Amino acid sequence: MANLTYDKTGRLLFTEEMRREYTILAPNMLPIHMTFLVEVMRQTGFKVDLLTSTNHEIVNLGLQSVHNDTCYPALLVIGQMMEALESGRYDLGKVALIITQTGGGCRASNYIHLLRKALKKRGWAHIPVISFNLAGMEKNPGFKFPVLTYLELLGIIVYADLIMNLANQARPYEIHKGETDALVETWTKRLLDMKMSLRHLRRTLVAIAEDFASIPMDRSAPKITVGVVGEIYIKYAALGNNNLERLLADEGCEVVVPGLLDFLIFMGDHHLVDTRRYLIKFKKGFVSLLIKLVFSFFQKRLIGAIKTQPVFRVPADFATIKRLASAYVSDGNKMGEGWLLTGEMLELIHAGIGNIICTQPFGCLPNHIVGKGMIRAIRGGHPEANIVAIDYDPGATRTNQENRIKLMLAVAREKTKNKQI
Repeated sequence: MANLTYDKTGRLLFTEEMRREYTILAPNMLPIHMTFLVEVMRQTGFKVDLLTSTNHEIVNLGLQSVHNDTCYPALLVIGQMMEALESGRYDLGKVALIITQTGGGCRASNYIHLLRKALKKRGWAHIPVISFNLAGMEKNPGFKFPVLTYLELLGIIVYADLIMNLANQARPYEIHKGETDALVETWTKRLLDMKMSLRHLRRTLVAIAEDFASIPMDRSAPKITVGVVGEIYIKYAALGNNNLERLLADEGCEVVVPGLLDFLIFMGDHHLVDTRRYLIKFKKGFVSLLIKLVFSFFQKRLIGAIKTQPVFRVPADFATIKRLASAYVSDGNKMGEGWLLTGEMLELIHAGIGNIICTQPFGCLPNHIVGKGMIRAIRGGHPEANIVAIDYDPGATRTNQENRIKLMLAVAREKTKNKQI
């Protein structure tokens, strides 16, 4: 065990000595994005393991570790980390945990404190917890990246978003099963070898789009297309949504999941809204403007690359999503996914994807308001919308969730059949 160092508030720091000796455990939310992130961190000198277990014991450990009124994503993330620490796979004297923090009003910003409390409860207060964030919170002397690595981190988001988008559009129609996933692996390795270089960003994005478009596909029998929106962890993580994407694939559906770029642009945008509405200092607004401009630039390049291949559906940009949402909810609504969740449902409907699953975790009140709470209003303006809200919590049975999803799909198939008559 390394020598333990604390800051003036009593927080245990992740030191340079720990960087050399400790294994960092990271929860998995977005498989492609997190695979890139873990490999980039390893190339930078960190020892990192991505936690991919999905067994039910994680839920039990989460319930034992945090109050049962805690939101479901926090319970899962903390439970997954407790499961890893109890597994015997790691030296508990040389292990650290890492978790993201947004810095917003959502309880997600407090997961890190709940995690430390759970560690202390189990006698593991000597295990450091690292905050991964863009807001400069909780700095650690041993958790720093070279300047060029920050460019790689930016590359991770745009490249992973594109690959996720194209793979979801190609996989249901591929003639040779497994070819899409093989291409995902090929490009993952190629981009890591390139160190996620942004030097030839547009050329690389177009090359990726061309490769996915070259996969032999049979679109003679259109699939039921289903959009997945909701709280950010439950929307993406197989652990959180009980392998929702696999279920939909097994039902013969094409899955559409919004990318991470929209959420990151949203984070910059709502700070700008704050400066306008609440007269917050311009310094914060300037940084937020910079974040919004950078990620908007990436999104523009991503959309441009997809447009080069007519076989693929092109997602709307952030400005379009915000305009669609403005007719239903104020842009001052920023807690959780805020107005963006409403906007994502509307963007899918306007793209002709009327079948939508809104993933609702227990304990996320903002998500319920801008998700489930807006469904009736959206249906009022778009009666063709076939939206179902699925609750995810420790007491919700998988069978009940799947039955509600299959009922929604039955409605979708009936509508498709009636159109063909």
